[in-house]
Amino acid sequence: MIILGLDPSLSCTGWGIIRSEGARLSHIANGQVATDAKASLPERLLHLLDAVYAVIGQYEPDRAAVEEVFVNKNPQSTLKLAQARGAVLAACGRASLLVHEHSPRSVKKSVVGTGAAEKAQVQAMLKILLPGAAIAGADAADALAVAIADAHLGTVR
Repeated sequence: MIILGLDPSLSCTGWGIIRSEGARLSHIANGQVATDAKASLPERLLHLLDAVYAVIGQYEPDRAAVEEVFVNKNPQSTLKLAQARGAVLAACGRASLLVHEHSPRSVKKSVVGTGAAEKAQVQAMLKILLPGAAIAGADAADALAVAIADAHLGTVR
């Protein structure tokens, strides 16, 4: 099973692809899609949709997993996150991919063992779970964590 994990953000969306064979996980690829802050919102969303769709076309995952929206203290930030998430989901829909959604807390719990884990703890566990993987940045690391959580939780839903 090849799983695409996505960590949506309007400024930089992370993506990570793993292979899950029973309890064995292996890294395939990861990256980040940055958008131009000076571009219009529609242009940024289209860029996200096209870039994620290209990743799907290149790696042909069996399914995708996306982190659920969490509510920020700033409503504008939450709205931008939701719009970026919509573009990412639309790319998956265009490719007819099954998409599972996971809360940030369940992702952390699945990867680290506690839902209150810090980002550094998640990144440390990624080095153990995916040895030798060159991770493109924090957003790509979060996306790989989403993919790993889906490998553990995706079929249990």
